[in-house]
This record gives sequence, structure tokens and C-alpha cells, in this order.
Amino acid sequence: MATDAPTRSRRVVVVGGGVTGLAAAHALVTGDPDVEVLLLESSPVVGGKLRLGEVAGVTVDLGAESILNRRPEGVALARAAGLGTDVVHPETAAARVWSRGALRPLPRSVMGIPADLDGLAESEVLSAEGLARAAEDRDLPATTLPDEDVSVGWLIEQRLGREVLDRLVEPLLGGVYAGLARELSLRATLPQALDLLRRDPSLTRAAAASLAVAPATRAEEPADSTSAASPVAVPVFAGLAGGVGRLPQAVADSAAAAGGHRLEVRTGATVRSLRRTSHGWRLVVGPTTAAEEIEADAVVLALPAAPAARLLADDVPAAAPELAGVDYASVALVTLAFRAGDLPAPVGSGFLVPAVEGLSIKAATYSSAKWGWLERAADGLVLMRTSLGRHREERDLQRDDPELVDLALADLGSVSGLSARPVDAAVTRWGGGLPQYAVGHLDRVRRVREAVARQPGLTVAGAAYDGVGIPACVASGERAAREVLAFLAARPEPSGG
Repeated sequence: MATDAPTRSRRVVVVGGGVTGLAAAHALVTGDPDVEVLLLESSPVVGGKLRLGEVAGVTVDLGAESILNRRPEGVALARAAGLGTDVVHPETAAARVWSRGALRPLPRSVMGIPADLDGLAESEVLSAEGLARAAEDRDLPATTLPDEDVSVGWLIEQRLGREVLDRLVEPLLGGVYAGLARELSLRATLPQALDLLRRDPSLTRAAAASLAVAPATRAEEPADSTSAASPVAVPVFAGLAGGVGRLPQAVADSAAAAGGHRLEVRTGATVRSLRRTSHGWRLVVGPTTAAEEIEADAVVLALPAAPAARLLADDVPAAAPELAGVDYASVALVTLAFRAGDLPAPVGSGFLVPAVEGLSIKAATYSSAKWGWLERAADGLVLMRTSLGRHREERDLQRDDPELVDLALADLGSVSGLSARPVDAAVTRWGGGLPQYAVGHLDRVRRVREAVARQPGLTVAGAAYDGVGIPACVASGERAAREVLAFLAARPEPSGG
């Protein structure tokens, strides 16, 4: 029978084995030689939404396939995990957009905010009316932002008009959040726009100036980048030879090697409850018929919002409803393998599909053209993938796998004229995979963290808080680890154990 006395001194339990939890565990065991870490993951494997699989006998990423390179945390963790020599960059980053009946070059922009009105006109992404409305941005008076948060759509429509929002900004944001720009928080998802407004009342003038400083900044830069532009000309994205899905196990192995017996990873271990004790925390793990009680000095919850809310309901009641209010979007990836001779040579890295075009796919990536390692591994095949699923538009995802493949092929046929059948296909579903940063999200996160901070030795981390990309999740996990290490350093050593 468990008691309140700790069974092991300076033990930290990390709940969640996605990249956030793995980054936290790695930082804990490498940050303090006296800390023991137990990582609990409910699924059979660690990695969360980073996953490898086979299509036509070729190993491919079935989750995220790239790491934002303008934030250092993701690539730095890969290097720390021994994958430094496997860090690669795309062979091509030129993307297009399906707009008004044709595939058109994606104009230079900062997350869809045009930086070159002449180039925007040449791309023909917008109608003549939409182009004229975007040009008004340079003459409009300065926009006064309200004190409270507003949506991305509110600002972009005011400055640039509906077409820029629908045909440029929303498809780029949709690739990151699968969300709706008229509902997503400006401050949480497009801080670049706020940076631009601080430089110039005109978003287009500020975007042009920022890209003149950093010519390597690309239009498809995700929303969790640290700034609208960087003066250092570095590739926007990085990948790993063999797939980004290699990263989770490499991090786990690296942490285990660094920590020796101080790190234990358990999969298939569902945490059913979390309660405060006089000495720390008690977790109940496993099925009711064989429940195990685990004592810990500190706990990192690296979970999606809903399961975190359930575990916090008893001891952090102020945080639980806040987290329960975070909505999620579901998405699916359809990965396809074609014989190289059955379709035209891919142009660029892929294309985006705005929601206003009425298709089910929201993007397509020519993976084997984008990544040299994959082109070599494919050996005569062309590998590509499409993504489907937008917030509250998940009806298509209820189809079975063959139907989803056919749906993706039909849309590809509409866009590119593709008529070939793939030699193999794989469907990967990420139900509730992407948190939605609604208006007021940063205030919600602040309230959650303030409530959690009142409970010593407890912290939260993950995509629900500070960003959905790999670097943002790594940074969140490392932040949680620093908070725990600071707590343990300030805490007197237990007398027993």
C-alpha cells in the first residue's frame, strides 16, 4: 500500500512521450546527475506525431517531415541526439498555390502578407479587384489595434482585403494549424504581422523591407517562427536523412545513454489520475484491475489539452476548464507512390489549396523531389503526399482509407491533370491532432500556467501552449525541464528514500 513518503528521491515523472516529453526528459537527465526520470507514454511507441512507415517498400515520414530551421531548438535537439550528420535541407522550396483555376507561383510574402505587389500581380493569384484592394494598404491610415486580442482575419481583411486573406494567408496558416484565419488568434498565430505593423503602418511596405533585410525568408515560413524576418540567410526548413520520424527514438536513446539507469521509458502506460501528496505527487498508472501507484517529487504533463485537463481537475481546478476549452482539428495524410514514368516531373516542392477553392485536399508535397535522400531511396518511384482536414470540416475524414485515397487522387486530377493510379498508398489519421489557438489563446495559457505554478513541482508543456511546430514543442519541453530543475534545486533533500 502506497504511503505519502517518497519511494525514491528526486524522481521526476514525464507524462507523454511525444517530442515535447522526450525533449523534457532529455533536458532533465542531462541537466542534473541526481535526477531520475520516468517517462510514461500511453501508446505502444514514443514519438507522438513523428512517425515512420513504409509506402511501396520505401521508408517515409507519416507525420511531420520537416523541422523549422529558423528556430534553433529542433535541429539542436537532433544534433544532441547524435543525428547531426543526418540533418539535410530541401532540394527545392518553391511552392505554388491553386487559385482561380490554375496552379500559380506563390508570391513573395511573410506568411501570406505580400511583399511585392508587382510580383503579386504577375502571379495572378488574386483577381483584378483583389489586387487593387491589396494595394490600398499602402495608403490606408494606420490600424489601431484594440487592447484585447483579435483574429488574424480581422487585421488582414482591414489592411489587405478578403482575397489576400482567403487565397494567401489562410492556406499558409492552414498548413500549420488546419484552422480558420477568422477565428485564429493574431497574437498567438501570426505575431509576424504585429512585428510588421510596428515597423510601418503598411503591412506590404513592412513585409518588403523585412525581406530586403533577409532575402532567404520564404513565403511558406510557418507561424511559430520567432520573427517576421531574420538577418541571417539560412534555410527555412531542415529534415533528417531517413526521415524526421527517426528523431523520437534517437532522443530517447541519447537521453538513456546520458542518464544511464536514471531514465526509464514505459510505453503502453496510461496515467489515470494525478494527486498531490505531502511529499510530492502520486500517479495511478495502468488498468483498474492492475493499477500501479507511482510517487514523484515533480511531474511534467506533456499532454494534449483534454487529457491534461482531466489529470488536473482535482488539484488544479482553475486550470482544468481552461484546458478543456482548447479545441482541436483533425487531419489526415495520404501518402502516394507512383512510377516515375506515369506522371510528369514534379515542379517545385508542392502546392497549397485555399479552402475557398472547394477541394478536400489543402496541400500536396512532392516529397521525393523535396528531399534528396528520399529521391535516392525511392529508386524509380515518385513519392508525394496530400493533407486533408480543416477545423470543423472533418466530414471527409470519416471516409475509409480507400475512399480517402480516391478523394485525394480526384483532387490531384482537378489541379494537375493527374490520371495515374499509385502503386501504393498509405493513410495516416491524426484525430484531434492540431490545437486551435482561438482569439485570447495567450491569455488562456497565462491563466493555466499561473494556476499550475501554485502547485510546487508541477508543470505543463506541449503544442497546446506555445506553438505547434517541432522547435516550439522542444522549447516547451525544455522550459518545463528548467522549471522542474529549479524547483528541485531549491527544495531541501528528503530525509528518507
